[in-house]
Amino acid sequence: MNTGFAALHIAPQYVKRLQELGITEPSDIQAEAIPIALEGKDVVAQSQTGTGKTLAYSLPLLHKIDTGAREVQALVLVPTRELGMQIVQTLEQLVKDSDVRVQQLIGGASIERQIDRLKLKPQIVVGTPGRVQELVKLRKLKLHSIRTVVVDEVDQVFELGSMQDVEALFKGMLRDRQLLFFSATFPPPLQDVIDRWMREPVYVRVNPAQRTSETLEHLYFVCQERDKIDTLRRIVRLYNPKAAIVFVNETDDIGEAVSKLQYVGLSVEGLYGDSFKQERAKAMQAFRAGKFQLLLATDVAARGLDLPQVTHVINLDPPIDADHYVHRVGRTGRMGRKGTAVSIITPREQFIIDKFAKSLGIEIKRRTMFHGKVVDPEQERSVRREAKKLVERRMPDEAPSGREKPEARIAQAGAPKLPRTEGKSAKPAQAGTGRPPAPAAPDKRKADRERDRKNKGAPRWLKEKRDPSGKPKK
Repeated sequence: MNTGFAALHIAPQYVKRLQELGITEPSDIQAEAIPIALEGKDVVAQSQTGTGKTLAYSLPLLHKIDTGAREVQALVLVPTRELGMQIVQTLEQLVKDSDVRVQQLIGGASIERQIDRLKLKPQIVVGTPGRVQELVKLRKLKLHSIRTVVVDEVDQVFELGSMQDVEALFKGMLRDRQLLFFSATFPPPLQDVIDRWMREPVYVRVNPAQRTSETLEHLYFVCQERDKIDTLRRIVRLYNPKAAIVFVNETDDIGEAVSKLQYVGLSVEGLYGDSFKQERAKAMQAFRAGKFQLLLATDVAARGLDLPQVTHVINLDPPIDADHYVHRVGRTGRMGRKGTAVSIITPREQFIIDKFAKSLGIEIKRRTMFHGKVVDPEQERSVRREAKKLVERRMPDEAPSGREKPEARIAQAGAPKLPRTEGKSAKPAQAGTGRPPAPAAPDKRKADRERDRKNKGAPRWLKEKRDPSGKPKK
C-alpha cells in the first residue's frame, strides 16, 4: 500500500529524492493541491506561510515536463530575486541527475549572461515578471511552448505593479495552459484577476481561519519612538536568537537603522531592495551561514524566504496591514517549528496591534523587560507592590520625608531612647522633619570656644594677660 508522497501518485524518482532530502510525509497543502494540479486543472491555493507550498506546485509541474523537448515548458513567476533563487534551488535538488534543466531570469542580473544560458534550452524558467517580459520583447524567450504557469506569492506580484507585465505574458501564451496561483493571503482585488484568466479554478484553502502558524508566539513591547533602537538591543540581549529578521517599512531607513544597531554592538546587516543582485546574494549567503545575527529588511526583500535557522521575527516598524503581518511572521515557525514574533510599538501604535489580533484571530501578548527578564506587565506591577510592602514592614516608623526617626534607629540598635527635655528649655521639633533639636551645649564649653576664637592669632604675651573669661588682666 502506497503511503506518503507515493499515495499522491508522485513518480518514484521524485519520492526517492524527497526521502534523500528528509521529506517523507506531505503537508496538508501538498496533500490537497498536488492531486488537483496533476489533473491539469487551474488551482488557487491558500495556506499559511511555511507549510510547503513550493513543493505543492513544483512536483506537479515536473510531471508535465517532456525531457525530450528542448524548449521552455513551465514558467514560475515570483516577486523578488531571493524567492526566485530559493525556488530554483528547490527545483534543482528535485531534478538532480536528470535531464531537466532549470534557469532563473531575475531582474538586476546580467541580461547578456541570461540570454547565453537560454541557448542551453531549459525546460523550466523561474523569473520576475519584468525581466521575463523584457526577454520576450527581445525575442530571446518564446511563450508558445509553455504549458504550465505558476505565480508564487501572487498577491505580492500584482501589488508590486507587475500586473501589466504578467497579463501581457498571459496573452502571449496558448489558451489551454494551466495556471496555478499560490499565496498565504488573497486580497479581494485578486478575484478579478482570477475570474479574468482562469478556467473553472479549483480553490484549495487549508485552514483559512488560521492564517498564522499555531507554533508561533506573538508578543509586543511598548516604548517611545526615540527608544525603539535601544529596546531592540535589549530584546536581542535577552532572547539571544540564533538568527532573526528585523523588519522596517521603508528601504531608505535601512542604512540608518543598521548603523545605529551596529553602534550599540549588535551583529546586523541590511538587505537592500535596490542593491545589485550580487550584493543581495552575498548578504543572504552570509546570513544563512550564520556570519551575523540580525537581517534588517523590508517586506519586499524578505517575501517568501525559507530560512530554517530564523527563530525570531522583530517588527521595528509595524506592518501596514494584517496580510503583511502574516507574511512577516511567517519567516519563522515554519513546518511545525516553534518561533517568536515580536513587535516594538509606540503608545500611539497600540491600536494597530489590537486590530491585527482581532483580524487574524490571534492573541498578541504585551510584555516588558524587568530585572533582566521578559515578564508580563501585571507581573512586574505585582513584584513592585510586594517590594513596597516589604520595605514598609521593615521600616514602620518611616517619616514622610523618607528618613528614619533618630529614636527608631536607636531603638532598632537596642539602645535606650533619648530622654525628653522637660521645662521651658524644651524646643519644638523642627518643622517638616519630625526630629527634636539637638540638646544645647553647656555654658562653660561655649565660653571656652568663644575665648579660643578671640585668642586665635594673638601674641603669647597678650594671651597670658587675659583671664579665663577672655578679658584682659588689669
